[in-house]
Amino acid sequence: MKHILIFVLVLQSLLMASNLENDEEIRKKRIEQQIKKEMAKEKKYAKEQTFYTEENYDLEGAKVNEDSLSSVPTIEDDYEFNMDHAYD
Repeated sequence: MKHILIFVLVLQSLLMASNLENDEEIRKKRIEQQIKKEMAKEKKYAKEQTFYTEENYDLEGAKVNEDSLSSVPTIEDDYEFNMDHAYD
């Protein structure tokens, strides 16, 4: 029974480790794609060398990629913060 339990634990840890590596690879691919997009924009701006107004900007490209939201850590609220002594 102990051997089966140990085998299951080792197998589970190996599966979890492989899953983390896949997540890391997906995150790196997503970052590389975004960098390529931004580099293409910068090359375009460097070639044209013009100043843009608000009508010329592509604001759709500035939206948050929803695939990357799962990797953003959650920020916990600090309810114990007290402003009474902030300016002493």
